[in-house]
Amino acid sequence: MEEYVGQLWHRLVNSAACSDHPEAAVQLEEVRQPAALLFRALGGEPGVRIESATETAHGARRNLLKRVAGRGTHVELAWRDAETLRLPGRLAHFPDRELNRQLYLWLAALASIDTPPAGDWLQVNAAATATLLARYPGLRARYRRLMDAHLRQRLPAARGAPDEAARERAIRQALRDPAAVSGPLPLAPAAPAPVPLWLHPDPPVLASTGPAVDDDTDDSGEGGSRACESGKRRRGERVSAPDGRGGLLAFRLESLFTRAEYAGVDRSTEENQDEDASSAIEDLDVLSMARDRRRTASRLRFDLDLPSEAHDDIHLGDGIPLPEWDYRSRQLLADHCRLQLLLARDAGPMPLPAHLSRKARRLRAMFELLTPHRVWQNAQPDGCELDINAVISHTTDRLQGREADDTNLFRSFRNSERDLSCLLLADLSLSTDTYINNEQRVIDVIRDSLFLFSEALAATGDRFALYGFSSRRRSHVRMHTLKTFTENHGDASRGRIAAIRPGYYTRMGAAIRHATSRLQDEPSSDKLLLMLTDGKPNDLDQYEGRYGIEDTRMALHEARRCGVRPFCVTIDDRARDYLPYLFGSNAYMLVRNAGELPAKLPLLYARLTG
Repeated sequence: MEEYVGQLWHRLVNSAACSDHPEAAVQLEEVRQPAALLFRALGGEPGVRIESATETAHGARRNLLKRVAGRGTHVELAWRDAETLRLPGRLAHFPDRELNRQLYLWLAALASIDTPPAGDWLQVNAAATATLLARYPGLRARYRRLMDAHLRQRLPAARGAPDEAARERAIRQALRDPAAVSGPLPLAPAAPAPVPLWLHPDPPVLASTGPAVDDDTDDSGEGGSRACESGKRRRGERVSAPDGRGGLLAFRLESLFTRAEYAGVDRSTEENQDEDASSAIEDLDVLSMARDRRRTASRLRFDLDLPSEAHDDIHLGDGIPLPEWDYRSRQLLADHCRLQLLLARDAGPMPLPAHLSRKARRLRAMFELLTPHRVWQNAQPDGCELDINAVISHTTDRLQGREADDTNLFRSFRNSERDLSCLLLADLSLSTDTYINNEQRVIDVIRDSLFLFSEALAATGDRFALYGFSSRRRSHVRMHTLKTFTENHGDASRGRIAAIRPGYYTRMGAAIRHATSRLQDEPSSDKLLLMLTDGKPNDLDQYEGRYGIEDTRMALHEARRCGVRPFCVTIDDRARDYLPYLFGSNAYMLVRNAGELPAKLPLLYARLTG
């Protein structure tokens, strides 16, 4: 009975203290595309990606009901840095769903304005709001509706606190007339109530209190592991794991620490099942992560199946230095990366796998229609016989007194040739080790795609090459040679395709630059760079985020200037967030069902080169 009454009281207090409107909630995924379009249309940098914001403690006063329920301590506010625009993952501030959607668009528009370098939270946001409304007067009616709805929700300042009352009046006045703000926010003991129409007063930064770990290890724990997932985005920090040898702990004072605080207590890893792990994650502001080789019962787990150096592929040469684009300094860093050509060590010749034989026969029959064939070519300077139509036109012109060209009066029976070279660049990063169904991984689908693609192109007689790539920092970009332009497709290249396996990370820029240089050596007039990937550019170092996106985009611009035509095929569901910026709206294709990739890739090639 006591437990039942407690649960009833908990539900009652929490529902009464809830100030959100769940029935009118709008998720970020619903407005991500229009928000990105509006942000860039109003002058926001195109390389900035939109991500979900993290909850932060605001420190403002709460009413008695919220203090009793323990609610209202954290809030999701928008902010922008050099790489990302952070918007709340869910907005339910207003009882009207359309107002919550308009709030998303307003925050995206506000973030597109460059804020002044000086000023406090109130001055910066008021100046940005005034600039936005002056530049785009059509937003004033929308802002007025949002501002009126928010002012009705704001709590009055605490009685007997004139400094807090003055600050609240300053915030309200700045919301009503942002262009009239001249001074900073008045000081007061407690923090002001959050303003969801403004950007974050103190955006959280990525914490890093421990050394970065470069090595890739394999966790040998088995059984009993239970993965804990959370839909919210949270900050993380890297810390050193206690080694369990720092002294005797007679008793534990867990009650002295909250879940939001990391305590580097030197004790061994606990292997008992933690049934409360998921709720503990929800209560954390910052996730402290340490490398620990011991097995735990509840954890976030992933496997790294990587070869040791002794069993790695054969290195061809000392490596190729390549440049990299730094968007922050807007310069091309010469010889910043080193690309290593690799050849599979244990790849012996092999025939086409039996499960692909039927599909390969059908594709070969289809692609044989693209092979060169003999056709009559008219109006030639020489040939095996006269071109009757050209002779009649020539004679008519002369009889009418017009000057006639008598150099192209023949026709010949010649082979029509496809003057084309194609290089297929396949992403072999760690993410390809994930399963798409109960039987196949992404790497298996890529392998089958390379098999069928090479069989189809071998039937056309087109010059083509196959490479795979991954990376581990800028000094070790791995380029796996599967088939070169000068090599005939056969059992040897099939064996190298069969030997591909997941590698490391995805430094696309260096791989694209090397592929471009290989295509430049080709005498063909039409040069196609076909990329096959399952994710965005990333690596262990600064290549993560916008840096990698901008370098890849610059590498693609360089390829186009060299006469290379890039096209991307991806199975990443979020590809529309970044691929239009990289390749253009008509130079990529999303394959939603990864299992269909082997059959679709050759057909895509036929469409691109038809």
